[in-house]
Amino acid sequence: MKKLAILLTAACLSLAGCETFDPYTGESKTSNTAKGAGIGAGIAAVLAYMKNKDESSKTRQRKVLQAAGIGALAGGGIGYYMDRQEAELRKQLRATGVRVERDGDNINLIMPGNITFVTAGHDLNADFYRVLNSVVLVLQEFNQTLIVVAGHTDSRGSDDYNQALSERRAHSVAQYLREQGVVEARIDEVGFGEKAPIADNATDTGRAQNRRVELSLLPFTAES
Repeated sequence: MKKLAILLTAACLSLAGCETFDPYTGESKTSNTAKGAGIGAGIAAVLAYMKNKDESSKTRQRKVLQAAGIGALAGGGIGYYMDRQEAELRKQLRATGVRVERDGDNINLIMPGNITFVTAGHDLNADFYRVLNSVVLVLQEFNQTLIVVAGHTDSRGSDDYNQALSERRAHSVAQYLREQGVVEARIDEVGFGEKAPIADNATDTGRAQNRRVELSLLPFTAES
């Protein structure tokens, strides 16, 4: 866990920016992560987590996916594949409150806690099932992506409480995806607690933004 924390810090600091999509206005925007951890902190945390996975677990995952008939992406087709998936996600998630963020060949779906979960809990809001069902449709169509479901909290409360809550919330979303038929070997779940804020925890608005679950969609390649 200490190694992961070091990788996470380095990854957050190294991000220069990423492209985001506003589901309300339809605008494509480039965020400026130089202002702090920034909007890319979540994907940085996930990439650090994936880098920290041991090779044996990666090998097992590749074998299970290949056995399920899911082949690895390769070469110049990766970007085009992710472009198509991003376009479909933008279409499905417009005006839902879920933000679509693109960072290179990775896609991040940022799901605010106030629309995803009951207050201070980890049970999914009934109204959010429809949104997740829309995501599932895209995940089923574009099955050559790995999915990392990451829970995040604000800084209020103890570190242990926030860590546990983030893990429970990530599990709730990941389990729902599994129940809807998304291949289990594609899904990782992880809680980051308060370690990867995307806004200032000193304000109510910032804390609300930090309470979230993010779905990171990463292309499945031979090196994954």
